[in-house]
Amino acid sequence: MDPSRRAGRPRSVLALFTAALLAVPGLTALSSAAHAADADLARNGGFESGLDGWTCTAGKTVNSPVHSGTSALQATPAGSDNAQCAQTVSVQPNATYTLSAWVRGSYVYLGANGTGTTDVSTWTQSAPDWQKLTTTFTTGAATSKVTVYTHGWYGTGAYYADDLTLVGPAGSGGGGGTGQAPAAPAGLKAGTVTSSSVALSWNAVSGATGYAVYRDGAKVQTVTGTSATVTGLSPATSYGFQVTASNASGESARSATVSATTASGGGGGGGGTGGGALPAHALVGYLHATFANGSGYTRLADVPDSWDVIDLAFGEPTSVTSGDIRFNRCPVSECPNVESDADFKAAVKAKQAAGKKVLISIGGANGQVQLTSSAARDTFVSSVSKIIDTYGLDGLDIDFEGHSLSLNAGDTDFRNPTTPVIVNLISALKTLKAKYGSGFVLTMAPETFFVQNGYQFYGSGKWGGQDPRCGAYLPVIYALRDALTLLHVQDYNSGPIMGLDNQYHSMGGADFHIAMTDMLLTGFPVAGDTGNVFPALRPDQVAIGMPASVNAGNGYVAPGEVTKALDCLTKRTNCGSYATHGTWPGLRGLMTWSVNWDRFSNWEFQRTFDGYFG
Repeated sequence: MDPSRRAGRPRSVLALFTAALLAVPGLTALSSAAHAADADLARNGGFESGLDGWTCTAGKTVNSPVHSGTSALQATPAGSDNAQCAQTVSVQPNATYTLSAWVRGSYVYLGANGTGTTDVSTWTQSAPDWQKLTTTFTTGAATSKVTVYTHGWYGTGAYYADDLTLVGPAGSGGGGGTGQAPAAPAGLKAGTVTSSSVALSWNAVSGATGYAVYRDGAKVQTVTGTSATVTGLSPATSYGFQVTASNASGESARSATVSATTASGGGGGGGGTGGGALPAHALVGYLHATFANGSGYTRLADVPDSWDVIDLAFGEPTSVTSGDIRFNRCPVSECPNVESDADFKAAVKAKQAAGKKVLISIGGANGQVQLTSSAARDTFVSSVSKIIDTYGLDGLDIDFEGHSLSLNAGDTDFRNPTTPVIVNLISALKTLKAKYGSGFVLTMAPETFFVQNGYQFYGSGKWGGQDPRCGAYLPVIYALRDALTLLHVQDYNSGPIMGLDNQYHSMGGADFHIAMTDMLLTGFPVAGDTGNVFPALRPDQVAIGMPASVNAGNGYVAPGEVTKALDCLTKRTNCGSYATHGTWPGLRGLMTWSVNWDRFSNWEFQRTFDGYFG
């Protein structure tokens, strides 16, 4: 072990990441020339006939501004609705199409779904005057229809679109549909609400053959009728629901959002399908189990009951690429008061009997893990399983830092990563989840550099030589989103990060925590990714990570600033200059580095959490 890293939280990967970060222009895909026989397949792409042919969650036609003709689309995102307008078009299989539109406004998107290959989209961060967006795609071997769309972004004001075209070979219009997807459902309302479920109903849509239910932006259920009950929810948690209608021609835009808050219930919410029941609000703390440092060694049995999740720091590899993880408890020479193995195992059982979760945390600053091969992946699974089984632990925390995760050049689609170290890690975590079942607790503690920084910089090479670690956790989080119990990003050891308000935010106060957490709960654009928008996580999957004291590392904020951040995110009060995109009373809680440093500081962090959440 390297004693130098023991001074506090493992060292930052952002030591050089400061004002050098500059905004990267929005991605505009290259277009291809249309063939002589190609035609414009979009119906009413100039919006001269109102919204005929289009299904819009929010939109109207206006006479000014227009790019050409006498009309254009104006649509204003509101709440959790991004004001999407879409239409489904008949196409030919194995054919190439060029999609273009002229747009105005901030964060305007143009894309196509259902291509049968890779769905595409492009966007502009800011277009004060008309700007042309263009992207291309090739349909799959069985594709006969695609849905083209444009939409804005939450809370950024109205956007405009005009002269949308889809140029390529005309389709046959087959498939038994009308050639148009149905309209978005109206009349969505919440009915019976329990601590773990919400009943929904809506009006029937003409021509629809089925409906899909979305919870906080993620599709969770499909039905053929006009009602559904969404289950597996956390108690005392607010959720936003939307519904779409579909037929043989495609899926409609989403309905207006209806919010519902589940009832309070005994015990926790279970983190959805992520498993590992937790209380509605939880405190997560790292325990120095393999070293002491200036904070001193704290026995597991002496950790106060306020901590609901205890991450044992750290399991580390025998070499960077071996995948072989070992958990070597602190030696007596460094930790004179260390408990015996038998007492440690007994303490694990006692914490579990009290409803706490004890996890092995893998990585840290010196614990670089690069699963470069399938053999390393398999060794990782077997060695981590051995640690979990030996000590009877509840699950695993991934704390990969340094160069453990980075993206190969050209790997710019977080939904379909190709970089081996990322693909193998995803496979290993899915294997562990399947092995231990629904009760397995899976958490991750990346730095902002690996997550929110993907907003502006993602991938390598393509973005002007930016660090290939930028946003490198995004494919892992996305792939494991249904199995993930908690994501607690380290809002410390960080350089300035751009928030959804298009402003850079720096450590030192509530504002940084608010802006970074709002991105996770709202979703955010990803520079360089073909899908563009990283989807929002559920509030019960998110905790805010911060140092416990000034001794623990960069980014410490006083208890009053912690309270401001919680007030803003859970009540939408005390927000300061940053306007959040929602209110999340179900935010899971706080994570801190570390239990040891909090004890060193007379439990200041623990008292703040207990005082706020009771």
